[in-house]
Amino acid sequence: MTDTRGPQPPYETHGGEQQAAQPYHPPQAYPSPQGVGQMQGGQQAGTAVRRPRTGARTTPRTRKARLRVAKADPWSVMKVSFLLSIALGICTVIAAAVLWMVMDAMGVFSTVGGTISEATGSNESNGFDLQSFLSLPRVLVFTAVIAVIDVVLATALATLGAFIYNLSAGFVGGVELTLAEDE
Repeated sequence: MTDTRGPQPPYETHGGEQQAAQPYHPPQAYPSPQGVGQMQGGQQAGTAVRRPRTGARTTPRTRKARLRVAKADPWSVMKVSFLLSIALGICTVIAAAVLWMVMDAMGVFSTVGGTISEATGSNESNGFDLQSFLSLPRVLVFTAVIAVIDVVLATALATLGAFIYNLSAGFVGGVELTLAEDE
């Protein structure tokens, strides 16, 4: 992209003075001693020039660190397990609805229901009606009740597991992990 604004005035500092055209030198935390051991090119005598090793490996080096999980915060475990169990409950209800619709479209309920009503029926009654018993609203209500129970139980068990882990980690030190980083 080209600059079409034309020539610009030189930059000014805060006081309205113009900056001299010198290279930028970042501020130093500790001023370097002036004139002590100056070499050619402005390099200090005490600083070494880093040169590559001749026998250096060309394969990437893997750094490893051994870490220990000393404590699991029960409050954060409870929040995460609550959200994950809610997601699992929603997936369970959706999966039950899709499975029911597929089985109904295949005619499974009518075929099995006819067989059951013939086996349980008599001259006065028609027998057990499977299609009315396994209707979609009834299946979804049952699945939602199971999902709510699962949310409560999974959250409580995960929180209890965090407390038990913290107690056992106090005795044995916790779980040790080895993490590796590829460079």
